[in-house]
Amino acid sequence: MKPTFKIAVIQIRTELEKAVTMEKAEHMVREAAQNGAKVVVLPEMFNCPYAKGYFRRYADTADSGSVLEMSRWAKENGIILVGGSIPELDGEQLYNTCFVFNEQGEVIARHRKMHLFDVDIEGGVRFMESHNFAAGNEITVFDTGLGRMGVLICFDMRFPELVRTMAKRGAELIFCPAQFNMTTGPKHWELTIRARAMDNEIYYVGASAARYEGFSYEAWGHSTVAGPFGMIEATCDEKEQILYCDIDLNEVDSVRRQLPTFLKLREDMYTVPQ
Repeated sequence: MKPTFKIAVIQIRTELEKAVTMEKAEHMVREAAQNGAKVVVLPEMFNCPYAKGYFRRYADTADSGSVLEMSRWAKENGIILVGGSIPELDGEQLYNTCFVFNEQGEVIARHRKMHLFDVDIEGGVRFMESHNFAAGNEITVFDTGLGRMGVLICFDMRFPELVRTMAKRGAELIFCPAQFNMTTGPKHWELTIRARAMDNEIYYVGASAARYEGFSYEAWGHSTVAGPFGMIEATCDEKEQILYCDIDLNEVDSVRRQLPTFLKLREDMYTVPQ
């Protein structure tokens, strides 16, 4: 039998002062652990307002600042912590990066956002992430005492090839720290979460930031967990809160036996002729 456990999504509102946000995040992580969560996930850019004027100013290296703080939170609370994402400085390059920590506070995975969010939606949002960040080049799947998991970041989720590859590499629970906006959020957020879960018959967790009304970039919120049959297991509104969900990885095997689409992949047929 595979394990069953509780996860918690910290849908935090990022404040303009980094120290204020970090103190609030620590309290919310501790509350989630006290309520029985074994895995806690933060949203994209949880420690930094999602605007270009803040990214480099709020950046940390892999061995400083927010990374050390998250390591401590994981160790002190005995949890697996999926650290949302932060602006990570590596030399002169800036990455949108998720660090994952085990119960001892050790970094067990690092995902740098692969697909940068460059969009210009008529009547909606214009945002060019590539003007500020470099793209990552690694698919991130990692082992824990609870099972094999994966992490990607926001715009990465729009590429089904990536999620399918993660599932083929054994990930049965995939986390997506994100900040969908007020244009794409109502139309695509829940739809995409359910589709990625259903197509790969996995648990898929969309961990959004809470909405900061009046800020230049407003997140949709509505953190959501979908199960391996593509149904919503837990969801919430746009406000700051902790979302809990019980995960039973035995359901992955059960669904794949009942409806074996993931097990019947015709890899021999999917090559695109040159």
